[in-house]
Amino acid sequence: MQIIETVLALALTLGILVTLHEYGHFWVARRCGVKVLRFSVGFGKPMFSWYDKHGTEFAVAAIPLGGYVKMLDEREGPVPEELRDQAFTSKPPGQRIAIAAAGPVANFIFAIFAYWLLSVVGVTHVAPIVGQIAGESVAERVGLQEGMEIHAVDGHRVSSWRDVNMRILERTGEQGLISMEVSENGARGTVSGELSGWGLSDDTPNPLAEFGITPWRPAVPPVLGQISDGGRAQAAGLQPGDRIAAVNGEPISSWFELVEFIRNAPEQTLQVTIERNGTEQSVNVTPEARTEENGESIGFVGAGVETISWPEEVLRDVSYGPFAAVPVALSETWADTRLTLVAIKKMVTGLLSPTNLSGPITIARVAEASVSSGFEDFVRFLAYLSVSLGILNLLPVPVLDGGHIVYYTIEALRGKPLSEQAQAFGLRIGMAMILTLMVFALYNDLMRL
Repeated sequence: MQIIETVLALALTLGILVTLHEYGHFWVARRCGVKVLRFSVGFGKPMFSWYDKHGTEFAVAAIPLGGYVKMLDEREGPVPEELRDQAFTSKPPGQRIAIAAAGPVANFIFAIFAYWLLSVVGVTHVAPIVGQIAGESVAERVGLQEGMEIHAVDGHRVSSWRDVNMRILERTGEQGLISMEVSENGARGTVSGELSGWGLSDDTPNPLAEFGITPWRPAVPPVLGQISDGGRAQAAGLQPGDRIAAVNGEPISSWFELVEFIRNAPEQTLQVTIERNGTEQSVNVTPEARTEENGESIGFVGAGVETISWPEEVLRDVSYGPFAAVPVALSETWADTRLTLVAIKKMVTGLLSPTNLSGPITIARVAEASVSSGFEDFVRFLAYLSVSLGILNLLPVPVLDGGHIVYYTIEALRGKPLSEQAQAFGLRIGMAMILTLMVFALYNDLMRL
């Protein structure tokens, strides 16, 4: 079931972004008088299709990893004389550049709209309050302490842990000082420290953890919330509202301690002391053995924690009016753009490991998690991925939109196009680069599994 949900989340995510990207090409091509033969979301044989009054075929294909807009083009075959003025190749370089750039531009416009929508609707953030600091970490060198709230990183305002993540990610692999504006017990100040070239791990990078920060969270008492039908917890007679006082005689003070006990005891009988209606009683629970993706066997009883509430004082409600939200959306989109460009630069220069590159499997898993997390997380994920897609397509690599823009710009400057041999050679290089990148990203995905 989870695999199906992940695949559907990937199809939904890429379907939205690819449709927007290709619609950008399509919309500008139509405005430039180019005849569009097919608008396809997905690759391969169409599962279903239809035609509009202009004779354009709209298709949804079976492989949801991209899409394309096929235009009338003299390079792909003879064009009837009466349609030659509608061929893509008959248009001046400026119009062809506009058509090629329209896809990435559509991605940026969508990101701006997504962030504008979130700003107008309003979101609630958990304030970035420090929980624990790892010893001998960058966070310790900077001078962060438990209970401090972070307000700015290197002069950039932050209001959530996502903002903090974005800012420290930009500094990965660098030397020099990093500064943070913080507050503690109502008093504001600035702390700073040496980065010393801190970096991310190669498999599952967690910027905050590797920086040395554990976010503050409210205590989670070991009180049962949901009991799954047919699970071992139900079979043992456990009920919602039961508080776990001890396991095998050892006191339990938090939900995470309880989880650790259960995970480490597959098919082992545990004596569980519970508090119910003011009285204590003991029951025996035998966790079911389940195998994780890495092959490890863990215990599982089919019980969830009782929902806890975040204290009002650590929540930040952020919303803007329709006009005030515009600069906020532009700023968020620029922050995503900057982070993506910095990451590409650092991969090229070796400051960031190429193993952090992700492919469709990682995208699918993050998409499934963001869909499950709710509307805000999914929209933010779409916006960030849309910006990344726009930037990658603008890279000056033959095959990509950026490569076509370079060709048409050269043609505009020279007054004539590059030779077919030169374009074909560039196409082969571009295809080799893209295929190599795709294989490497897929390899990274599989290694993470």
